[in-house]
Amino acid sequence: MRLRLILALFAVIALLGALYGAGWFGHSGTTGATPGQTAPPPVPVITAPVSVGDVPVGLLANGTVQPVATVSVRTRVDGQIERVHVEEGAEVRAGDVLFTLDTSQNRAILAQLRANLERDRAQLVQAQADAARYAQLLNTGAGARQRADQTRAEALALAATVKGDEAQIAQTQLQIDFATIRAETDGRLGTIPLKQGNYVRVAENTVLVTITRINPIQVQFAIPERWLPDLRAAYLGNTARVLVHTPDSPAAAIEGQLIFVDSQVDTTTGTITLKAQFQNEHIRLWPGQYVNVTLILRIDHNAITVPVAAVQTGQTGQHVYVLGGDGKIARRPVRMLRLEGERAVIAGELAAGERVVVEGAQRLTDGVRAIDRAQPQAQPAQGTPG
Repeated sequence: MRLRLILALFAVIALLGALYGAGWFGHSGTTGATPGQTAPPPVPVITAPVSVGDVPVGLLANGTVQPVATVSVRTRVDGQIERVHVEEGAEVRAGDVLFTLDTSQNRAILAQLRANLERDRAQLVQAQADAARYAQLLNTGAGARQRADQTRAEALALAATVKGDEAQIAQTQLQIDFATIRAETDGRLGTIPLKQGNYVRVAENTVLVTITRINPIQVQFAIPERWLPDLRAAYLGNTARVLVHTPDSPAAAIEGQLIFVDSQVDTTTGTITLKAQFQNEHIRLWPGQYVNVTLILRIDHNAITVPVAAVQTGQTGQHVYVLGGDGKIARRPVRMLRLEGERAVIAGELAAGERVVVEGAQRLTDGVRAIDRAQPQAQPAQGTPG
């Protein structure tokens, strides 16, 4: 009797174990799962879409704003400053009067020289008449050759004297003209150290004022020499664009034109010096200012871009994880071509709109199920209360 009871107990235990393994107690089997095990939950990730379109090939650099021209105004004659016609910081045009020097002494000299010229011209007329008369007498045999030659020489000497007088007058008039000091270029004036009443001398080489031309204006910057082939193609094809951003307006770009590529590479830094020119009507760029430069060499059409965080590097190279519509992960090999801001331009089999994993890739393998935490999930349908 006891033996039968023990055998019956063992039979009941075996039956309970079989029912538990078949999922009759508190859990049910999952499709595709090994009997006796539940399927692992989806891996939570965050994805971002793949973009395909036109992407500029741009280089970032630091630049320095430089004026197109800087002219130091100096006197070309000695004299006292009679009047200052401009104020510091003023905008001037080429030809505007900046300073006038006292010309009273040169005007007195000019008057004396003009009087001398009139005297010498009168003497020349008389000498030429004498020379003509004695030449006629010589031809008729009534005059001496010596006297004829003497009067002719006197006339030539007086003609030279008249030319000398005219040259002295022109030189003195030039001195008077130089006393009116004009702007040689358009631009903005700097400080004016000497005021009315100061005496200036050519030998002292004193700068009266500096004119800085800031419209248009230039920006100088440098790029690595490895970009030289692309740079040459863009420069010769006139496709290069240059954008600058100032520290006070980082979002507002100013576009200019590439006008200069240095003829040699700087062997110390391995860079090429470039210059771009900008219209500066509103004076947004100031000489000596540091700016951020973006040099756009060309536009790549139908370029594939993904966030930089989506590109993973493994033993077999670079790849991205793509979350499919069925919730499964697919590993796609790619090759990063370059960076454009926070996105990577890549080569690979990706289509616009596909979603690549940017967070949570550490737990992923090809074929694993995942769920995008950043996407709204479908809510289960709720039954109508009976």
